[in-house]
Amino acid sequence: MNVIITEENAGERLDTVLAGIVPDTSRTDIQNRVKSGHITVNQKTVKPNYKVKTDDLIEFFERENVEADIVPEDLNLDIVYEDEDVAVVYKERGMVVHPAAGHASGTLVNGLMFQLDNLSGINGELRPGIVHRIDKDTSGLLMVAKNDVAHRHLVDQLVEKSVTRKYTALVHGVIPHNLGTIEAPIGRNPKERQDMAVVDEGKDAVTHFNVLERFDDFTLVECILETGRTHQIRVHMKYIGYPLAGDPKYGPRKTLETDGQLLHAGTLGFTHPKTGERLMFTRELPAYFTDILKELKLKEK
Repeated sequence: MNVIITEENAGERLDTVLAGIVPDTSRTDIQNRVKSGHITVNQKTVKPNYKVKTDDLIEFFERENVEADIVPEDLNLDIVYEDEDVAVVYKERGMVVHPAAGHASGTLVNGLMFQLDNLSGINGELRPGIVHRIDKDTSGLLMVAKNDVAHRHLVDQLVEKSVTRKYTALVHGVIPHNLGTIEAPIGRNPKERQDMAVVDEGKDAVTHFNVLERFDDFTLVECILETGRTHQIRVHMKYIGYPLAGDPKYGPRKTLETDGQLLHAGTLGFTHPKTGERLMFTRELPAYFTDILKELKLKEK
């Protein structure tokens, strides 16, 4: 992937600019890639704090597949689709996507290392194959890259906003209108750095939604991501006054008894990086979600 710096970003730090452009990554990730020479400016290596100039050419170079220091585990992952370049996997609620502090095993990556023969190395040793993420307590479909060429193609599609990502969510309150678009920048909450929030200096974020069903005190909605910021749907729905049911971080204290937010990434579509074929996958709501919907319907009778 190549990026040309526009006048709008001129004078900003390289790592800051790229963290706002490259989806599902962090400033630390960008800094590491710049330091390792996998990101260059005008064909030269620079420091992460380099102040970019108009028309600077930012180039991203592939890393070779890595043998990550991760213990492969037989987690019996649900591999929905697989070929030599990409895979689509269904992540159950409660599973962390990749190893991190406090989660050294039992992650999606541990399972992928066991079940798939190859994984891309662009995102480093702890996130082989991971192109994008969903939260621990969100269930749903994820793209996985099996080599670096495929990884770059999939990331480009995320940047171009051509990946289809539809979620089903149950939110507090009864939304009166059938359709809506939330366009509000998301960044770290200045009052609580572990949380995200709508803040003026945040990254651009756009969520479209439509109402699927209304209950006495809740609304079932479909959310379509145009961007993919951390906790985007959870933050955006809270921002407009309809937080996700069961969300321990952004929802009200008195909510439905669940093990996390009621959010399911049920539709995923992208263009195959080699064949150019448009692939589309869907996964119905899991039992834990449908059981709660049944309970809500019974209460209305």
